[in-house]
Amino acid sequence: MKRITKLATISAAIAFSFPVVAQELPARIKDAGKIIIATMPNYPPITYKDPATNELQGFDIELGEAIGKELGIKVEWQEIAFAQMLPSLQTGRVDLAMAGMSDKKARQETADFVDYLTSGAQFYTSKALAGEIKTVDDLCGKSVGASRSTDWPAQITAWSDANCVAKGKPAIMVMGTEGSADARTQIKSQRLQAAAQGNETLPYNQKLEPDTYVALGEPFSQSLAGIPVLKTETQLRDAVKIALERLQANGTYDALLDKYGLKANKLAPVTVNQGN
Repeated sequence: MKRITKLATISAAIAFSFPVVAQELPARIKDAGKIIIATMPNYPPITYKDPATNELQGFDIELGEAIGKELGIKVEWQEIAFAQMLPSLQTGRVDLAMAGMSDKKARQETADFVDYLTSGAQFYTSKALAGEIKTVDDLCGKSVGASRSTDWPAQITAWSDANCVAKGKPAIMVMGTEGSADARTQIKSQRLQAAAQGNETLPYNQKLEPDTYVALGEPFSQSLAGIPVLKTETQLRDAVKIALERLQANGTYDALLDKYGLKANKLAPVTVNQGN
């Protein structure tokens, strides 16, 4: 009996060490010999371009390549505007999207999300204003910006209502920006006094521009980042989930978190459609 149990354990370990078998992928992907993944390289360290070589790099890029290896198939990247990623899934232009996309209930109407990271909205200011804005309580009455293509402006307003207005303090003046890079530019010029962006990206920007930005408090919201897969593509969704589980089990996932300074954003186990 012990020998049978031992052999079963060894067999399971061997099976788990091999790539996801080809028959787990949709026929069209097997026939094409590749999987097409949309990204937008403007969200370091998740996805961006090496300024020296102009090549794609970042956590999502390396994780996507590792997923492809687990699936035993090539990865082809397509740079697509963030707003066009889900429509591109629907038209069949791409198979997946990897760009730190938040898993939201509204988006789940179009796609299933294989969740792989946590994210939190983080307030920050410039070092030049750190003497005036020392804590999040000092944000009441100040101009605070965030990318208008995200939920952050609405989340800032909700935070302001609960922590400023409800306490008789002036509300935060919420300003929508063209993106996180625009918000940082406006902070440096002091058109904005503070801003919010994902806590997965702020440390990278602080490292890239030393002595420029100061984080305020802890993240004031939390969300999950996921890989969207068209809802009809359940076979592909399950294959991606299995591949991610294998990458977590063999240490690849943790090694990439360490490489890109994302240990605080770890999500384990992998989930599906757990965003809100």
